[in-house]
Amino acid sequence: MPEIRFQVEWPDGSQEACYSPSLVVKKYFTPDQSYALDDFLDRSRTALHIASDRVKEKYGMPCGLALGQLKAIESKVSQYQDLPEPMVRVVRFIE
Repeated sequence: MPEIRFQVEWPDGSQEACYSPSLVVKKYFTPDQSYALDDFLDRSRTALHIASDRVKEKYGMPCGLALGQLKAIESKVSQYQDLPEPMVRVVRFIE
């Protein structure tokens, strides 16, 4: 199963590489595009749950790394909830 990382830039300018065990994230994100914080979170939840489910179909267990990445994203998003119109930019895919 091909894995991928997607580099994001948070509203404070910091960057982070996020993990997905599946290329499905390419259906939900476009490089060099910014997303409203809530939209980014919704897309992350959908993509990473699908990716985890694909691992479960193949190996019989959900992907702990994908679900852990989602928890990390949820935690990071909570730091920016009070900013006016926070945006997250998907910088690039790292294959």
